[in-house]
Amino acid sequence: MSKPGKKKKKVLFVVEIVVLLLFIGGLYAYGQISSKLDKIEQPELDEQKIYVNAEAPSVTGYSTYVLFGIDTRGAGSQYSAKNSDTMIIVSVNNDTKEVKMASVYRDTLLNVGNDTYTKANAAYAYGGPEQAISMLNTNLDLNITDYATADFSALVEVVDELGGLDIPLSYAEIEHMNNYCQETSKVTGKDYTPVEKPDPAPADQEAIIGTYHLNGVQVTSYCRIRYTASLDMGRTERQRKVLGMLFDKAKKAGLSSIFNIMDKVFPMVQTSLSKQEILKLIPTMIGYKFGDTTGFPSQYKFSNVKGSIIVPTTLESNVAELHKFLYNDMNYTPSSEITARSEKILEIVGGEGKLDDAAANTSQNDGTDNADDTFIWSENTESDAGTDDYYSESSDTGYTGGNDNDYDDTVDTGDTGDTGYDDTGDSGYDDTVDTGDTGDTGDIGYDDTGDTGDTGYDDTGDTGEDFVDSAVEE
Repeated sequence: MSKPGKKKKKVLFVVEIVVLLLFIGGLYAYGQISSKLDKIEQPELDEQKIYVNAEAPSVTGYSTYVLFGIDTRGAGSQYSAKNSDTMIIVSVNNDTKEVKMASVYRDTLLNVGNDTYTKANAAYAYGGPEQAISMLNTNLDLNITDYATADFSALVEVVDELGGLDIPLSYAEIEHMNNYCQETSKVTGKDYTPVEKPDPAPADQEAIIGTYHLNGVQVTSYCRIRYTASLDMGRTERQRKVLGMLFDKAKKAGLSSIFNIMDKVFPMVQTSLSKQEILKLIPTMIGYKFGDTTGFPSQYKFSNVKGSIIVPTTLESNVAELHKFLYNDMNYTPSSEITARSEKILEIVGGEGKLDDAAANTSQNDGTDNADDTFIWSENTESDAGTDDYYSESSDTGYTGGNDNDYDDTVDTGDTGDTGYDDTGDSGYDDTVDTGDTGDTGDIGYDDTGDTGDTGYDDTGDTGEDFVDSAVEE
């Protein structure tokens, strides 16, 4: 019969071994994560180019970040303006670990810098993350200094590595998702199987008809849909839903899956966070929980000055609601900068009485989503300001404007009057596979290989489809 003292020593010894193994395992995991973090692009932000309103409130007890999603169309693509069509403000309550997300609608009329008022997503194309962050700070009375940027290829990899997602879909979502999958698959080099639509179509095509297991290409395409009745509001809601689902699934995934994600995805990510800051965040993320999400502006109307833009009514009231949501701040008072911008926005659109309750008809079949469909208003006094229908050219390098309705036709030299790239007399962009398409008829999109009457981008083999989803607009 063994003595009680010896039993106690044996138990303590076993506990010590377990603790030691856990510690060694932790060190191994830490080392693995640390080495993989070296793959993230971490350019140094030019802090002198990040602006904050002088009267912006000082927020304590929260950390605030912004996630930018851009469509690069792959390395070296000529069809990308690198607009940040996804802009998600993330607030983290440092005490409760509650995470809230607020999407800024891409078509919201805001001052993107240099007194240029246009769609909010253009700020990233104008001046990279510095100008995009400044746009959010100065229009929303925020003080954001940290960000992360990725394109949709990163999302495809994450979803596939985590085994896909089960997502409820409507008939309309299935239809549009299948359309987007064609391009997403081509750009990412990943496969998918189209979801079969019920036949006949249901009377209510916006109603959920079932839950489907989707892979990375499909989930990413689902996140790009903005042609259903809910427009960009529905698109951003889908994005926030998917991020929440991925976060919950990642917390349950094994280390091997997490390491594989890091290997594949980190090279596609750019962030201002240092390696040390990310390492400090990782141990606490297991305790984070996703709370409510919303979109900005919460009260809005539409101006159909050219295409359709979202107008906050008013900017002051919407920013106040945003601060309540992100920081539970019931005492926030908009700064004088917000008041001035609020007044300017309504002045530009002719007053609230000129606004519409519904957006202009935008669908994959109406051709309204082209690059010259962007409203610009600028107080810029340079001679070329306002001649270009996309950029105000207040700080652009390499854009000549002329009488051109889009970008600088960089392939062409001095082709004043051309409404697209490189195709003399062509009403679209450089249909690269169509050699010598002077005066090309019916093809008013990009690279429409073999398309008949296609008014969209790169819809290989599509007939009569207006699929337009460029980085310039999408």
